[in-house]
Amino acid sequence: MSMLISGIVSVVVGIIGFSLWWSAFVIALKGIIPILLILGGILAVYIGLDSMEDRAREERTKQEEKIQKTRDEMDQIRLQAEQYREELDRLKGTIKKDEP
Repeated sequence: MSMLISGIVSVVVGIIGFSLWWSAFVIALKGIIPILLILGGILAVYIGLDSMEDRAREERTKQEEKIQKTRDEMDQIRLQAEQYREELDRLKGTIKKDEP
């Protein structure tokens, strides 16, 4: 109950103070708005830079994944080529044995 009464008193005093000191409020508002705009702009720039860094990091990660995938494919192809060379050498050996 005391919260309700103190809330009502605060609203009434606030309305009276607002009406009596309107010009002071406008002066304070004139000083606060540019500061808020500057701080909001700084925050927007920071968030924009952070977003750009995140995108660059994601792109780097994707490129690294592609490079790793390509390396894995190259290793598989090397192994397969080595197997083909061994089989070719083996077949050459059997052909030489079959020749009179």
